Amino acid sequence: MLFEGDITTLIPQRQPMVMVDSIVEYSEKQVISSFTLVEGNLFIQNNQFLESGLIEHMAQSVALHTGYFYFLKNETPPTGYIGTVQSLDIFHLPKLHSSLRTTVDIVEEFMGVTLVEISVKVDNLLIAKGKMKTVIAK
Repeated sequence: MLFEGDITTLIPQRQPMVMVDSIVEYSEKQVISSFTLVEGNLFIQNNQFLESGLIEHMAQSVALHTGYFYFLKNETPPTGYIGTVQSLDIFHLPKLHSSLRTTVDIVEEFMGVTLVEISVKVDNLLIAKGKMKTVIAK
């Protein structure tokens, strides 16, 4: 685990909406996050993580990249928003107690808009992938 502090210092979400546990790897162009699905999660229904929770997890993984970048500079992370979700494919819905491992590749950043490609795996099985644009609030 790369960051051992309170993960909510890196993202704007607060419980019960936190959908990331840790940063596994970080570089200027990539972040790998993890998240374990536990009982009581708002997006778990019939022991499965819903599509909306998976999308929120993907967006928060992007936010982790930005938040950790600002953390390294000793600055407060800005709030961001999902601008668009493109070509989203969900192949499987993960079950309760699964651990998600999500890779976010930064494709392009320009004036507060970031285009990313995201893939989510459980036990090396690709369960979702897509592209997303996020926007930093001014």
